[in-house]
Amino acid sequence: MSASGPAREAILTVLAERRAGASICPSEAARRLDPEGWRDRMAEVRAGAASLAAEHRLVVTQKGAAVDIAGARGPIRLRLPG
Repeated sequence: MSASGPAREAILTVLAERRAGASICPSEAARRLDPEGWRDRMAEVRAGAASLAAEHRLVVTQKGAAVDIAGARGPIRLRLPG
């Protein structure tokens, strides 16, 4: 599964549609990729989020605090830095 491409684009597109500082659930990007089979796209979206976070283009949070996605278990949120 590629960490680039459609998942990254979906994440950034959904975030661009939100107000500044807003976060999204990764499932929103997965639903953008595949409204019916979005659950099957979650690993791809998490991989895309990890690559964007590694490039400092995305912040991954849990309970409002920034976390390393590699160690994150449970629900996460995605937002743009700043």
